[in-house]
Amino acid sequence: MTALLEVEHLAKHFVAQRSVFGRPTAYVKAVDGVSFHVNAGETLALVGESGCGKSTVSRLVLRLIEPDAGRIRFDGRDLLALDANDLRAFRRQAQIIFQDPYASLNTRMTVNQILSEPLALHDLVPPDQRRARVEELLRLVGLEPRFARRYSHEFSGGQRQRIAIARALAVEPKLIICDEPVSALDVSIRSQILNLLRDLQDRLGLSYIFVSHDLAVVKHIADRVAVMNLGGIVETADTASLFASPRHPYSRALLSAIPVPKPQAKRSRMLLQGEMPSALNPPPGCRFHTRCPHAVESCRTDVPQLLADASGHATACHRTAELPPADAIVPSDGGFSPSLEKLVAAFSGRRSAAVAARMRELRVPHVVQACSDKVAALHRLTERLNIDALNCACLVDDTPDLPLMSAVGMAGAVADAHPVVLSAAHWIAKANGGEGAVRELCDAVLRARARQR
Repeated sequence: MTALLEVEHLAKHFVAQRSVFGRPTAYVKAVDGVSFHVNAGETLALVGESGCGKSTVSRLVLRLIEPDAGRIRFDGRDLLALDANDLRAFRRQAQIIFQDPYASLNTRMTVNQILSEPLALHDLVPPDQRRARVEELLRLVGLEPRFARRYSHEFSGGQRQRIAIARALAVEPKLIICDEPVSALDVSIRSQILNLLRDLQDRLGLSYIFVSHDLAVVKHIADRVAVMNLGGIVETADTASLFASPRHPYSRALLSAIPVPKPQAKRSRMLLQGEMPSALNPPPGCRFHTRCPHAVESCRTDVPQLLADASGHATACHRTAELPPADAIVPSDGGFSPSLEKLVAAFSGRRSAAVAARMRELRVPHVVQACSDKVAALHRLTERLNIDALNCACLVDDTPDLPLMSAVGMAGAVADAHPVVLSAAHWIAKANGGEGAVRELCDAVLRARARQR
């Protein structure tokens, strides 16, 4: 596969203190010797604790910040050798979506002006055709063309982030850097934005660098993951391999902190002791050795190299081969309550013979198709508390995605994970995709249960 972006030994040290004569006396080593590549059509996730250098790397790649050392090649061109005019032309090929949709849009400009600006800057579309192009961009991200006359303060957080995505897409880039694009959004809106990014990647062949510390989001969207710690990459692998078998102790600690909806599951939690070292004065040797439970003397003196095996799984650790296997960090099965087991079976499409027979008996698909208002139909089923019918209804469409989990989490929190609520939330999230509809559903269930008492 062709590498679209290649980064080698990238470094950036910020001056933290100067002498009375103005000479630098202390540096923050924000990024120190980072190397990675991004293939065409691929999503690379950069993960790690806050302050590990993820966002700085993303800005260095676009030369929004000038690096102190290293090499950046994009589509075969050396970006550090570009002059101002060539750099502007390069930024048509690579764009960024910032973390905060409230701060990244100019409140004094309408959406039409925001989306027309890059078109005019790069002279991509004639002036008389820009309005049509703006409307096309809004449709592409799921917004109505009539919104072009509005200002950014008139939109919700999710709508603002869609506008920011449309602005990044306006110049038809090959690479988009997503700097925690969903961390400022609530759960239901977050899932919509993630699914939009995946859909756009499939349709337009985009490459992403996805910066995040939410590993559940990363598992959903990334093809490969690079784990950063204190300015350097300590492990990189494809997403499935990293989540199934993390090798670096720091990666294991991150994965063990992921909340898992399995109260009875047995898992090994790796708790780190002490504070994260300062990038102003990083420790010698392996920078993780001050918190690593497996550290030996060589870890305190020698810097480990990032070495890959035959599968491409690379780890920067002296003791990779000696560490015990990473069992039960993220449980793969077991530990569910019976009601959650039903839900997992629904998500994975595993229909039991009894459920399939019950669904044929109730002819739920015909009932669903006959109802023009799915929310009203669901309320009627819920208020009857017909658990079997709802369990069958949630299997009408078996394709799982993230919004379903968001809806289930919300409904479960309201109604104590009652199987009716979970099954109905699954169905309504697929049918309607609305947070408000799930709230209405929960209220209906609670009213029905109150009447039963």
